[in-house]
Amino acid sequence: MTSAAHTPLAGRLNTLVIDGRVDAGRAVLVPRGELVHGCADTLARTLKDLPADTSRVDLDMGGVVFMDTAGLQFLDLLDSYGHRHRIPVRATHWNGQPRRILELAGLDTSDPLHHTADPSDPSGLSCPSDLPYPSDASDLSALSDLSLSNPEPAPEPGPPAASAVALERAEQLDVLREEVEQLRRAIVSRPVIDQARGVLMATHACTSDEAWNVLREASQLSNTKLRTVAAAVTAGAETDGPAPPQELRRALRTAITRCLGRPRQDIVTTTPIRQDPS
Repeated sequence: MTSAAHTPLAGRLNTLVIDGRVDAGRAVLVPRGELVHGCADTLARTLKDLPADTSRVDLDMGGVVFMDTAGLQFLDLLDSYGHRHRIPVRATHWNGQPRRILELAGLDTSDPLHHTADPSDPSGLSCPSDLPYPSDASDLSALSDLSLSNPEPAPEPGPPAASAVALERAEQLDVLREEVEQLRRAIVSRPVIDQARGVLMATHACTSDEAWNVLREASQLSNTKLRTVAAAVTAGAETDGPAPPQELRRALRTAITRCLGRPRQDIVTTTPIRQDPS
């Protein structure tokens, strides 16, 4: 049992996949990916496919690497499902950025769906069994006198619940922090990428945009970080620089053919590509 959702975010394709199994009425769901826009729909489809005799739902959230405000909708849907079907629902093993979001939201990081109410009472509202229900006016009067003569201390107020606006702002702040970190990494990588573009432009008489497309295509083909590809191209252009690894050379040749529409040729110099001794 697997459900998946594909959602574009920040220029890339994000995926949420929920694998699951049911054993003796216990459903174990394992989400992997990101809790972003569309994740609640994916969860709804998964819950809909559960057998009618499901008596418990456990989610292992260890495979979730990112969470924004859509993650709270994900949790709300789980909570509603548990109350509607009157079965326990747990979401555990949070880590990384999603765990920090739960902390900012003031939720239990071990299980944000944890409730302190009596599990035997589906409504979550329990009444003391030793307090008789008044049947007439005299009983009401007696009960009133009892409460006046033996006043119970008022319970201490708990911590104030975080407002929806505060939660949303906290989550937006976390997203902004992640974007800032991505920008910092991009700034560090920019010089070597610009150098590699210059090498390709000089070697293949192409434009800056075409050189960028070659680097990006080679990065995707070889499953290598763009900065690593650029560093290999720049190093290979030096007189005694090392040749790029064989897999990366193949990816660069293919990228040049695809992006520039030219026969495969030397990637970083105007001389034939150097072969490894092996």
